[in-house]
Amino acid sequence: MANRSSIRLPSLFAAFIVLSAAFLAAVPSIAAQSKTNERKPEPTPTPPQTRTPRQENKKPSDATSYFYEFTQPDFMVRHITIQHDAMGRGKIKFQKQGVDAEIEEPVELSTGALGRILGAWTELQFLDSSESYQSHLQYPHLGTMRLRMERDARKRTAEFNWTDNKTASLLATEYRRVADQAILVFDISVARDTQPLNAPKLMDEFEQQLKRKGLSDPQQMVPLLKEISTDEHLPLIARNHALRLIKKLE
Repeated sequence: MANRSSIRLPSLFAAFIVLSAAFLAAVPSIAAQSKTNERKPEPTPTPPQTRTPRQENKKPSDATSYFYEFTQPDFMVRHITIQHDAMGRGKIKFQKQGVDAEIEEPVELSTGALGRILGAWTELQFLDSSESYQSHLQYPHLGTMRLRMERDARKRTAEFNWTDNKTASLLATEYRRVADQAILVFDISVARDTQPLNAPKLMDEFEQQLKRKGLSDPQQMVPLLKEISTDEHLPLIARNHALRLIKKLE
């Protein structure tokens, strides 16, 4: 019996050492796992807030409205009205001789035309002026023109059939060019849709307007001319004329 006990003690001692070593080796892993489990979840990042511009940096929009009107019952185009804002966007209405319906089309002034027109309004100091612009000479057969401006609660209208005021005359001329260009574009559109045989005559009219500088900004019509030059519904003579006009403008 004594011999058996002496044999077991070394074995038990060796087993104890092995278990102790295994336990000590596992402690760092348990501690690391414990630390990992104790980490708090990271907070969800707050999305960045969009900064709104300061109100004082906003420039108030120009609410001024500008109006031009022309009337002469005996003319081919007997009545014209143009209304636009400070950006040059608006509409034109016109009525042709023998036609009861009034035609309305959108209008957008080119940068050059808008600069000339607003410059004339500014030079006239229209809202602060009381000048009628009517010359002592009367030419009612040339038609009656009306200029009107509205800004907030202020508004003023001036009417004349002939004027010695060069700036008022320039302003009326610029509006007449805007009207002639818009009406020509409308007539060309009608010809392309329903009256293709009128296209050659309209190309002739276009060229005459170019020669006498009767259009507000012919460059605006280049895209339309390019469409005409490839429109097989139109007579060849009109398409070739459109190509020649494009070359002149470019």
